[in-house]
Amino acid sequence: MRIALAQFNPVVGDIPGNTQKILDLAHAAMAQGADILVTPELALTGYSPEDLLLRDQFYRDIARGLDALEMLDGITLVIGHPVKLGNERFNAATVLRDGHRLGQYHKMLLPNNEVFDECRYFTPGAAPLVFEQNGVQVGVLICEDVWSVEPAAETADAGAQVIVSLNASPFHRNKIATRHDVLRYRVEETGVPMAYVNLTGGQDELVFDGGSFALNQAGEVVAQAAAYDDELLLLDVIDGDIAAAPVTALPNELESIYRALVVGVRDYIGKNRFPGALLGLSGGIDSALTLAVAVDALGADKVHAVMMPSRYTADISVEDSRDMIARLGVKYDEIEIWPMYESFMQALAPSFAGLDADTTEENLQARIRGTLLMALSNKSGKLVLTTGNKSEMTTGYCTLYGDMAGGFAVLKDVAKTLVFALCRWRNTVGDVIPERIITRPPSAELRPDQKDQDSLPPYEVLDAIMERYVEGNQSAADIVAAGFAEADVNKVVRLLKINEYKRRQAPVGPRITHRGFGKDWRYPITNRFM
Repeated sequence: MRIALAQFNPVVGDIPGNTQKILDLAHAAMAQGADILVTPELALTGYSPEDLLLRDQFYRDIARGLDALEMLDGITLVIGHPVKLGNERFNAATVLRDGHRLGQYHKMLLPNNEVFDECRYFTPGAAPLVFEQNGVQVGVLICEDVWSVEPAAETADAGAQVIVSLNASPFHRNKIATRHDVLRYRVEETGVPMAYVNLTGGQDELVFDGGSFALNQAGEVVAQAAAYDDELLLLDVIDGDIAAAPVTALPNELESIYRALVVGVRDYIGKNRFPGALLGLSGGIDSALTLAVAVDALGADKVHAVMMPSRYTADISVEDSRDMIARLGVKYDEIEIWPMYESFMQALAPSFAGLDADTTEENLQARIRGTLLMALSNKSGKLVLTTGNKSEMTTGYCTLYGDMAGGFAVLKDVAKTLVFALCRWRNTVGDVIPERIITRPPSAELRPDQKDQDSLPPYEVLDAIMERYVEGNQSAADIVAAGFAEADVNKVVRLLKINEYKRRQAPVGPRITHRGFGKDWRYPITNRFM
């Protein structure tokens, strides 16, 4: 028996388009001798449809897609999709063969943590599903079901000789290794070989990294699809076990994160049908990395960079920006903001009379830049990519309606120290970021001789505190006990708390940790908990 795992990139809500992709994959699988095609979780609708799942018309469209797939002869299809039965909705997989529906499995375990809200929409299933193909008993599980003992055990007890798992497992750092470990536990417990198929592509803040694979009865990885790329992974089941197949090498951690950012930008721009991307280039490291990602995602012809210097912008910032533009070949403009700033200040002079200069004047410069970028976006239709990183989002070291103005925040979940590491990794592939951009002390350049570290702890300290508090859920006291200075910890935690209102208004951005500032961060704006 030959199983084809259909690792592909659906578009949420495009049921006709996703149906056609599955049909094309099925024909390709049949041409290579496959008996079964297994799609990822909710492949027919894309993951996650969110509140589309509450619309009755959505299920009528799904039914039409299943009807079209049911007409295909010559191969068994295991199709992931939502289904509504009476007043209940299920995360389902339907088995189709030659015009017949052999059975339907309903996901037993519904995740309701991190970015997952499945308890909002679905009722849990209660029974295993096993079907016969070429004399082999094939069991079906869906994603979260393999992260616990019972569903796999019940499926094995029902007679499964091989288990296929349909998944929509979003990327975060080191996720593929974790998936391997989890399935290895299930194989050890059941003695049944398992095949795991995952989505690819970006969906709002989520990135699906593919990496479909199979484990034999000994728990060994005997087949591995590429990360991030669409692929039809073929598995042969011989004498009750999955035979060795190609094992594609996986990217290292930095490459994987960088590619996740690229996929996130590519699909947010492409699936939403923007003609390209626009960003402000400052001569600093964050905008440099954002520009590199945008070009790798979209191509230089679809990217427009704008340098908007003021009297506080260093000459080397302009020089380095021009250098990077020359290396990448994107459209580039320079717009001097100081005349606009002076006009604003003249208009505000009566209201500011007798008041000292402070961050108001700094923020005004950032907001002028944001206004210019949004105007260019309106004229061109290109989406503004913001350039702020997770360290800045944590501490509020960003300007609402200024550098936060835009449609997609590329580095929203990337700590500043990781920004440096990713820039150095990208230059090993091709030297596109000038070295001086990487080695210069970071500065917003909104006042004379300004440096980020004038206002914030060193980024190595800030990022370590942020990781513990935001991603690790440690308390301030726990972090101090781990050896961090109490003043630094209290400052970061206080800044995190008072800037929640900013994060609520920030654009979405690709999630690369298990706790990003998005669906999996839901803190109240008004609260007194420290």
